[in-house]
Amino acid sequence: MKLLAELKRRNVFRMAGLYLVGAWLIIQIAETLLPAFDVPGWVLRAVIILLAIGFIPALIFSWVFELTPEGVKRDVEVDHSSGAAVHSARKLDIAIIVLLLGIGVLMLWRPVPETAPPLSVEDSGKPDVVPESAEMSAKASVAVLPFLNMSPDADNEYFADGIAEELLNVLSRIDGLKVASRTSSFTFKGKDTPIPEIARLLGVRHVLEGSVRKQGQRVRITAQLINAGSDGHLWSQTYDRELTDIFEIQQEIAESIAAELGGLLGTKRLSVAAPTADLGAYERFLRGRARFHRRAELPEALADLEYAA
Repeated sequence: MKLLAELKRRNVFRMAGLYLVGAWLIIQIAETLLPAFDVPGWVLRAVIILLAIGFIPALIFSWVFELTPEGVKRDVEVDHSSGAAVHSARKLDIAIIVLLLGIGVLMLWRPVPETAPPLSVEDSGKPDVVPESAEMSAKASVAVLPFLNMSPDADNEYFADGIAEELLNVLSRIDGLKVASRTSSFTFKGKDTPIPEIARLLGVRHVLEGSVRKQGQRVRITAQLINAGSDGHLWSQTYDRELTDIFEIQQEIAESIAAELGGLLGTKRLSVAAPTADLGAYERFLRGRARFHRRAELPEALADLEYAA
């Protein structure tokens, strides 16, 4: 109980709340803005990992230092009878409130896919015609939808989402290929929206969907590339491998898509670098990132990401 009281007096709990709220806000802003500037997917992953690494140092900082009216001082140097702890707590509370307001503003501002229907023949008096330049630029484009979790364990949904997101990041490195952002593509998770409608809303010509079944050290991934215009399959493949081959599977899927769109993209050779040789760390990274995206279980998410780092 004495330790709990000391943690409370030194505002460690408030610092934890402030850090988690601030980290979540930073990730949401980065996830919204980075795709607009064609920033590589590894940048967002680096931001998440750095924020996870910084969590424990932030708590240590709160334990060692005190925020006083005169500035930041070591706790042992502060006269606690002067009410410095109350002053520090008030400042942290204000900061948390400001960040929560920022989250509210972000939720209102975050763009959503355009849902207005295209101009019909009755509306315009003439058939719909896509300008040739716009049509050509849209041909080399794809959206990666969340993969279905077909595993016996429903908790493996994070793994299916993670595979789809990693594929999105790999495809985004192909010059000349337009890839819809994760934020936009994953809004269709769990929805029964027709593929042509998804493609229209996201402004792409092709859609990649699939499923993942993970059981023990085996994984089966089914992926299929669909031409939204005809709603027909361009390519489909099932991979039944050891879990250790996961990065090789990602590379094969990305290269197959590049080959199908080869007339538009030219010959491409992709290299998918494994972020870690430790598959346990990789799974913890995918789980932690999924928890962040769900906007829940932030302490557990940080623990997963710190382990992966």
